[in-house]
Amino acid sequence: MINGQIRAKELRVIGDNGEQIGVKSLQDALTIAESFDLDLVLVSPQANPPVARIMDYGKYRYELQKKEKEQRKNTKVVSVKEVRLSPSIDDHDYQTKLRQAIKFLEKGDKVKASIRFRGRSITHKDLGLDVLEDFIEDTKEFSTVESKPKMDGRSMFTVLAPNTES
Repeated sequence: MINGQIRAKELRVIGDNGEQIGVKSLQDALTIAESFDLDLVLVSPQANPPVARIMDYGKYRYELQKKEKEQRKNTKVVSVKEVRLSPSIDDHDYQTKLRQAIKFLEKGDKVKASIRFRGRSITHKDLGLDVLEDFIEDTKEFSTVESKPKMDGRSMFTVLAPNTES
């Protein structure tokens, strides 16, 4: 809340350069703020008495927006790419999926390697586990294992995160 929106009778007032002005009535605080040609901004409404600061509110809002924009610019969105394998995958198909996963990891994306068991192949979970463990071993220099291979219904999956070299 700023200037006329403040409803408290008494305020602890802080000046524009951080010094304590003291406990003042709302009218006195507004007069002091107007004399500096600045705004009176309620900083801590729960305090007793509430704390208000004399500052340029427009400049303050501008600085906040600038900081938020900088933070959004510095965040990196990590997406999860999925590579589907099968328990009886052929070597050439396996190498193609491996290259694809390595490309995703180098780009900085996480990779979810999954195996879908169809029909009677569910009885040979050990074959699927072997394929996933080979996949983890082959991508070891590009990734770290985020979740070990585990079953979820008729599929088994593992999640690999890219190595962080800063």
